[in-house]
Amino acid sequence: MTVETKTELPQATGSCCSPAGTCHGGGAADAEQAGVTAVYEVKGMTCGHCEGAVSSEISGIAGVTSVKAVAAAGQVTVVSDTPLDEAAVRAAVDEAGYELVGQA
Repeated sequence: MTVETKTELPQATGSCCSPAGTCHGGGAADAEQAGVTAVYEVKGMTCGHCEGAVSSEISGIAGVTSVKAVAAAGQVTVVSDTPLDEAAVRAAVDEAGYELVGQA
């Protein structure tokens, strides 16, 4: 049984750590290294459908690599290759049917 435990530990460790043994930290650090991260406050999101609509529209902006909307917090985190024009983000949020308050 000790052999099985030792066999399972590297598998569990490998799922969250690199082969070199360093932790990835859940992806947030990877996202920051991949580009520019901006958090926006969006008014009117109340559910998963709202999150999807906003995420879909913002994802259409050139250079956007990742979008995560959280209705409960009223925030959208966007990772892009370069800083985004707030007017483009505002237009995307408006197209989805919500209101961009500004950067959080």
